[in-house]
Amino acid sequence: MNRLLAGVLGAGLLLLLGSPAACKRVNPAGLTMELLPVPDDPLVAFRILIKIGSADDPSNREGLAQLTWSLLADGGSRTRTIDEITRAFYPLAGGLALSMDKEMAVFSGTIHKDNLERYYGILRDMLLDPGFREDDFNRLKTDQADFIDKSLVGTMDESLGKEILNLMMYDGHPYGHHEAGTAESTVGLTLDEAKAFYRENFVQGNIVIGLAGGYPADFPKRVESDFANALPAGFTPRMILPTPRKPRGLEFVLAEKPTRATAISMGFPIRLTKADKDYFALWIAGAHFGEHRQSLSWLYQKIREERGLNYGDYAYIDHFVQGRDKFPAPDHARQQQVFSIWIRPVNNENRHFVIRQALRELKKLVVEGIPEDRFEMVRTYLLNYIRLYPQTLEERLGWQMESHYYGLEDFLAQARAVLPRLSRADVNAAIRKYLDPDNVLVAVVTQNADALKAALAADAPSPVRYANPNMPREILEEDAIIQAYPLNVKAEAVRIAPAAEFFHKRGLPAR
Repeated sequence: MNRLLAGVLGAGLLLLLGSPAACKRVNPAGLTMELLPVPDDPLVAFRILIKIGSADDPSNREGLAQLTWSLLADGGSRTRTIDEITRAFYPLAGGLALSMDKEMAVFSGTIHKDNLERYYGILRDMLLDPGFREDDFNRLKTDQADFIDKSLVGTMDESLGKEILNLMMYDGHPYGHHEAGTAESTVGLTLDEAKAFYRENFVQGNIVIGLAGGYPADFPKRVESDFANALPAGFTPRMILPTPRKPRGLEFVLAEKPTRATAISMGFPIRLTKADKDYFALWIAGAHFGEHRQSLSWLYQKIREERGLNYGDYAYIDHFVQGRDKFPAPDHARQQQVFSIWIRPVNNENRHFVIRQALRELKKLVVEGIPEDRFEMVRTYLLNYIRLYPQTLEERLGWQMESHYYGLEDFLAQARAVLPRLSRADVNAAIRKYLDPDNVLVAVVTQNADALKAALAADAPSPVRYANPNMPREILEEDAIIQAYPLNVKAEAVRIAPAAEFFHKRGLPAR
């Protein structure tokens, strides 16, 4: 029995399995509305969230969810081609964007309220009466396959490393493939499959309609009525996910390709989400250790600022997607999360040293905890920084919707209330509870992978090489410790595969 059929036949089953917190309604098979009225605002923001993502791709049809939702966002309606829609949007300063993740997708756009009626008429037809033209399907399928086979593997080494880390964490798991699928699966998708996927999954109970800004008072009811009249009732119960496999010691996957520098990603699954009370304490630790694109990051200070080895080094206590500027994009929520470290490319000759340095710093974080002066500074930073998250209507609406997904009334407001009450001891307890420096997955995109494997397995010294011959004495003294820091990597725990073999089929390439 498929997930949708189970939902339609048994709403009682949902009481046992649990439903997304955003769906606070008596009838889970009906639409959910998320409203944020701001009467004086001249703009209106839309966020149409569908609780079906790449984890819902049928077996051997990976990429179907993204291709189907792309046809809605970039494939035209039954009455207008995508070129006609683009021309109609242009004078309105409008558009419709799609963001994809494992458990959800979001269609979003913002329009001036003077153009609301014309914009909504187009958006409504795109989502409720899609064109599903063969030429649009072929164009988008080709783009999706080319992204996997050419862009991701060929030219995006940092993203490739992150996606290989995801494969390592979730091999055999519903999260265990890229949203775009694999080169093999995407090429085999058909237009009839996309139509069927739309009919089965674009149903009322799977949809959250978000509206924010200066819309007329009667507008939400009209939108709700349009969607309810066009779409069947029904819902898909939340997927019950298997427990991710925990790494055993340090496990490496080396993607071999000619590179001028080496991209490194490392991490492990973590049993924590924004819904957990420990989240805020670990958030302070994560911001201290590697806040995204911020120079206060400890890793940034140690690897970039003191040594000049790369452009930046960051860490995350859950899945991070960058939105506006440096801020996290909302509505990429997941039931299961990860702790990860992003080491931006380093010179190939220093790759072993930087792997050692990052793992040593993670170990020190767990053993020593966050320094007292850093704790106060980072907590103050977070309290001020999160006020910048919801600057646009779309962002305010997005954080409202994400809060409800996790069963929270207002995540950012809760953060402002909880963070001042936390102590350094609370943060260090969360670090010890959730972070494991001895069992880490490491994905490396590099050349001469055999040489790196041999060095790792032998625990060979890894002296660092600087362009600056006049490094401070205290840095050189610490380098002598880092270059001999024992990693205890077993040769059988290091897998090498040509980069071109990744994302061709589902799962990791054979050893």
